[in-house]
Formats: sequence, C-alpha cells, structure tokens
Amino acid sequence: MLDPRDLYDVRLADADVPRGLPLIAALTGFADSGGAVSQLTSYFRDTLESTEAVVFENDILLDYRARRPVALFDQDHISEITPATLTLSLVEDELGQPFLLLSGYEPDFRWESFIAAIAQLIERYGVASATWVHAIPMPVPHTRPLGVTVSGNRADLIESMSVWRPRTQVPSNVLHVLEHHLQSTDLPTAGFVLLVPHYLADTEYPAAAIAGLESISAATGLIFPTDRLREENRDFLTKVEEQVGGNDELQQLVATLETRHDSYMEDNPLPSPLVAEDGTVPSADSIAAELERFLASRRPDED
Repeated sequence: MLDPRDLYDVRLADADVPRGLPLIAALTGFADSGGAVSQLTSYFRDTLESTEAVVFENDILLDYRARRPVALFDQDHISEITPATLTLSLVEDELGQPFLLLSGYEPDFRWESFIAAIAQLIERYGVASATWVHAIPMPVPHTRPLGVTVSGNRADLIESMSVWRPRTQVPSNVLHVLEHHLQSTDLPTAGFVLLVPHYLADTEYPAAAIAGLESISAATGLIFPTDRLREENRDFLTKVEEQVGGNDELQQLVATLETRHDSYMEDNPLPSPLVAEDGTVPSADSIAAELERFLASRRPDED
C-alpha cells in the first residue's frame, strides 16, 4: 500500500489548527440526489470563512478522464485550467466555532491509502467526531419533511432522527468505508443519508441542502445560517406545485406517495425531541434554562 503521507500536502501549521474539532465530510461523485452535497460544498465555500489545511494529490487519487479539468478558452488561447480539488479545510460556523471540512471529489483510486491518510489526519488534529452526508432518491413526496437514514455509532441520533432503517446491500462510497474503519475506534461517528423525492433527484433541491445542514448541526452543535436556502426552497416548491397542479398524473403520484409515507410514519414514529427518555415533557424552568444557554451563545450584536 502506498504511504498515506504521500497522498496529501499540509498547507497550514499544526499550531494554527485547534485540536478536538468535529470533522465534517461531504464528497461529490456518488448518488448526489437533489444536488445535496454539491450545494453543501458551495454553501461552505461561499458563506463561511475557511482556510485550506491539507490538499490531496490529484495525480494519485483522480481519474482526469472522468472529471476533466475545466479550461477557459480566451479567443485564441487557454488562459486558465481549473482542476478538481480534494481538501481538508479549517472553517468557522456562524458563531465562529471552528470545524474541519473534508470536501471535493470522491477519490477514484487508492481508497485504502486514502482511508489510512484520513485516519492519520484524525489522529494528527485530535478530531472529536466525524460526520458525513450524502443523498439518495426515494419514493417519498416533496410535501412531507425530508427524512434521513442515520448510520454510525451515535445511538442518540439514530434513535431520534433515522426514519428508515433497512437491512440491505448498497454500493458503497469511500465515506462508507471510512465509517466502517472508524467503527474499530471510539470516535463518535454519524453518517446521514438524505432521502430525496425520486422525481426531484436530478434537480438542485434546496430542501436537501437544508436537511444536510440541520443533520450536521444535530450531530455537532454547529450553527449555520439558512435564510437564503429557505427562500430558494420556497421559490422552488412554488414552481413544483405549479407543475403538479397542471398534471393529473403527477397529482395522483404525489397523493399516492403521501398516503404511503403517512402510513409508514404512523407505524414507525420518531420520538418527539420535546419528550425526555422517560416520556415526560420538560418543565417550563428547564425550557427557560435551555433558552438562556442558547441566547448566551449568540453574538453580542445579534438581535
């Protein structure tokens, strides 16, 4: 096996990367229904402050013919080449809380060496937890909340969030392999599979990105602004409703999916987040205390 250290180049001094941060992974190239991962990647890049800590070697991991670099042809010459990238970045959420983000393409080659390299980096930075996200098409309606399947060793998240828990064989991606490797460690690990309506799988569905961010927040406590995505989702759903409203077959399809979804959820209800493990509702004092903790964590200049 190739020395895992040969797969990446460290760009940020270790002293500049706080230890004990959560690791978030979102890699494109496999079952990205609703454009969930690509939207998350763009969101992190365009919305949050980030610095590249580690850059992985394309010549070892990337099949250039599958993901060809983008060339800018300027009238009579090539002025720029933009290759795909795979990086580990130091990022800050809305409250300035730092985390590590593994983003870019899923490696085409050297998976075992890549997993070993990630394990090295997890140890190097004393990573506190690992969370990853991807999305698959499912026969569910867009008129219901977007569900998730949760894997890993976070029993609390599986119990409270996982709406579909099949026993089945699926084609794995490299983050499945990473999760399986981390099962032999004590690192808290959670994988979120977003269940996107199959008839919207080929679109850029803002609700998928929102669900991805909410899942990451549930696993890590990180806070992300989603106002822009929610506005885009309202506009998107308005257009979907216009198309469905003008097509009897689509209306029947959605109605059938709603009936099946509601029947399934009745038989497999998730525990309410407002109810304690013993089934009791928290007191007004405990709710007030939780609100005070939340307000204390916000920036002084926020309303």
